[in-house]
Amino acid sequence: MIFDVIIIGKGPAGLSASLYTTRGNLSTLIIGSDSELLKAHVIENYCFIPRATGKEMIEKGIQQARDFGAKVVEEEVIGIKQLDNTFIVSTNQNSYVARSIILATGKSKIQVPIKNLDIFEGKGIHYCVACDGYFYNGSSVGILGYTDYAIHELKEFEGITTNITLYTNGNELVVNEESKKYLSDNKIKINTSPILSVDGGDFLEFVEFKSGEQEKIEGLFVAYGTASSTDFARNLGVLVESNNIIVNKEQETDISGVFAAGNCTGGFAQVSTAVGEGANAGQSIKKYLRTIKQ
Repeated sequence: MIFDVIIIGKGPAGLSASLYTTRGNLSTLIIGSDSELLKAHVIENYCFIPRATGKEMIEKGIQQARDFGAKVVEEEVIGIKQLDNTFIVSTNQNSYVARSIILATGKSKIQVPIKNLDIFEGKGIHYCVACDGYFYNGSSVGILGYTDYAIHELKEFEGITTNITLYTNGNELVVNEESKKYLSDNKIKINTSPILSVDGGDFLEFVEFKSGEQEKIEGLFVAYGTASSTDFARNLGVLVESNNIIVNKEQETDISGVFAAGNCTGGFAQVSTAVGEGANAGQSIKKYLRTIKQ
C-alpha cells in the first residue's frame, strides 16, 4: 500500500498534522516511539486545557488520530529514501511507502560523549553516509553507533568500501535479528571499547580509546542512538542550518513532498507551537497532493 502521507513522530506536531490529513481523506500513517512530551509531569500553559500530564495529552492525541482514520504504529524509523515520486520509510520492523512525509520527531537529545567531534566535523567526522560516504571510496571508515539506525547507515557503504568498523563506544548492541545477520554475513568488524576522543592534524587520523590505545581511521560517521528529524533531513538532502530544518511558511522543505514541523524547525519549543506547525503542515500537504494528482 502507498500512503498519501507518512508522519514520522507521534508528538504534538505529528498528531496535530494527522487531524488535518485524515479529515482531508488522505491515507495517513504515523510512525513513532516515545515522545519527549511523555516526560512532562504537568502542563499548565496550553490554552483551553487547564492542567494535564504529557502522557494524558499524547494518549488523547493518538486516540483522536485513530478516530479520524490514521494508522499508528510504534516502531523506530531508521532511514528514509526517495524513489521517483515516493518515499520509502524503513523502520526496525517494516518498510512503508508514501507520496509525502512530515518530519516531526523533534531534535536528538543524545550528546555523544567523545572529545573533538566538533573540531573535525567535515574533516573526517560526518553525520550522513548518503551525503558524504562517496568521499571515502576504498578508505578505512567507521560508524559510531549501536542501534539499527547505525546498521542502516553502515549498509550505505556498500559499493564504496569494505574497510568498515562499527564502534559502539562501550554500548551493547541493541539491534534486531536482521541487523545481527547483516553484521555476521558481511564480517563487519565491531569495536566495543569506550572512546575518549578523535584526533589528527588538518583532518581526522585516529580514534583514541579510554584504554590509551589508538586506531587509525580516515572517516567516522556518527549514527548514535536513534535518528532524529534532522538526521533524516540530511540524508534526503534537505537544507539544515544550525541543526534546524529550514522550512517556508507552509512547513515545506526545499525537497518536494517533504514537510517538517515542531522542534526540528527551531523556534519556540512549546506544545502550542508544535501543534500549530503540525496543523499547518497537514493543511499544506493536502494542497501539495492535490497539485501532484492533477
